[in-house]
Amino acid sequence: MKRMRNLAISIPSLIVMVSGAMAADITSARTGANSEIVSMRRLTEAEYRNSIADIFGTEIEVRGRFEPMIRVGGLQAASTSVLSVTPVGFESFTKLADSIATQATEEKYRAKLPCVPKSAKAPDDACTPQVLSHFGRMLYRRPLTEDELQSAVNLSHALAESQNDFYAGLRYGLASLLQAPDFVFRMETAVPAGNKQWVLDSYSRATRLSYLMWDSTPDAELLQAAEKGDLNTAAGLEKQVDRLISSPRLDVGMRAFFNDMLELDNFDTVSKDSILYPKWSPSIAASAKEETLRTVIDLALHSNGDMRDLMTTRKTFLNRNLAADYQLPFQFTGEWMPYEFEPDSGRSGVLTQASMLAMFSHPGRSSPTKRGVAVMDIFLCEPTPAPPANVDFSVVNDTSGPLKTVRERLMAHANNSTCASCHNHSDPIGLSLEGFDTIGQRRSMENGQLIDLTATIQGRKFVGAAGLGQFLHENPKYPLCLARKVYAYSRGVNSEDVPASAFKAAYQAFANSGFRMRSLLKSMVEDKDYFSATPPSSESNSSAPNVADQ
Repeated sequence: MKRMRNLAISIPSLIVMVSGAMAADITSARTGANSEIVSMRRLTEAEYRNSIADIFGTEIEVRGRFEPMIRVGGLQAASTSVLSVTPVGFESFTKLADSIATQATEEKYRAKLPCVPKSAKAPDDACTPQVLSHFGRMLYRRPLTEDELQSAVNLSHALAESQNDFYAGLRYGLASLLQAPDFVFRMETAVPAGNKQWVLDSYSRATRLSYLMWDSTPDAELLQAAEKGDLNTAAGLEKQVDRLISSPRLDVGMRAFFNDMLELDNFDTVSKDSILYPKWSPSIAASAKEETLRTVIDLALHSNGDMRDLMTTRKTFLNRNLAADYQLPFQFTGEWMPYEFEPDSGRSGVLTQASMLAMFSHPGRSSPTKRGVAVMDIFLCEPTPAPPANVDFSVVNDTSGPLKTVRERLMAHANNSTCASCHNHSDPIGLSLEGFDTIGQRRSMENGQLIDLTATIQGRKFVGAAGLGQFLHENPKYPLCLARKVYAYSRGVNSEDVPASAFKAAYQAFANSGFRMRSLLKSMVEDKDYFSATPPSSESNSSAPNVADQ
């Protein structure tokens, strides 16, 4: 079928619906007679930026905007398999591609190109293929086919000839690769494995591993392992997995995962009442997000700790902004310093960090319901249904009435049978966190009343955030939810559709290791079924739309 080409000089007016049907149909010369593209995942903004930095260098700027993502099953990563790309989105990718290609062919960067043309004022069909095949292999995460390479070479030749400029032609050749679906989308190709089973080919395996572990395109060694077929063997796979996991770049990959799982992207829209909370600022919000990521990565990777401790640890990292928010004296010598809250601070893991407390609150007051719903969804994989459209929240929102505390107002609201089931499910969690206001500051009083921090969940009574943290630490649903979301994140699927049997062996290894993150990652990707694929259907192949030249 035709491939999308030459967009740098012609902006298409079309929409690509990334669905299972289309993914099965969008095949190219790169797929052999016995292989099929079984899924497509649009690169996230971070994946795109990291890939460009790894391919062309960190000095190349990615100047553009990316279309928003949605959350599916608690993860944005799951939406990359189902999102549309609008005409505006294609125009943005086109401009990005042209900007990157222009920078990469500027005189100051030409020393990085694999060859020098005979003349800077004419086409060079010996040098051009070297450049395009070199970058194309990294952009497409596999070698270019002869047809793909020749198409880009022909475009470069024609533009270089018409403009009497080799590098102008090369710019358009590179841009055509940068804006092609093969780069913008992670296309996973499967091959039959006997008994009607299909598995990902070696390049698709390399891509899935790299974006999970490093949040970026496969490096040269991983691509070479894919080319040699090493990733199709247990020994070859283990060697590469151990290399990826032992690299400092694992921090980048896991930051991306936890940023998604913990829904830290919500900070882009968090706002607080400036009259009630004048100290809150965008810099505190950014610091709060960074605090949580540093805490998680330190526990998961640097300390190789028990991931259940994420619910109870008082260890964190602070800078001057956060010290002000936490009402602590900043007596540190660096910008970010390790810190441990006192036992009587009421703090317990990430649940009581400013990030989680501020994200799931109202601008002017806390919200036990928002916080409880977030904990249930994020850490226990138990999403709460949206309330009916006609629910009356007047009792809850009446802060000036006779009911002085939010606990009293919620109990009155929950007397409505329509609301009781959900509120009784999530509110106890949120009420135990009422010792902290909407920006994460410690408090003990509300409207002149002492705040009651007691809660009962599943017949177990506890008090405050410390009691909640211990309850979650001991709850087997939390590490199971974490494993489920890692699996869903890596495969781009809805976590709510993932059965426990899909990662049973990985979870057992995770538990046996004392719930260490590296053990979960290693056992998951080395499982015999991790690279399995859904067999493509003949119906999908015959009915899907095409992405054609414009």
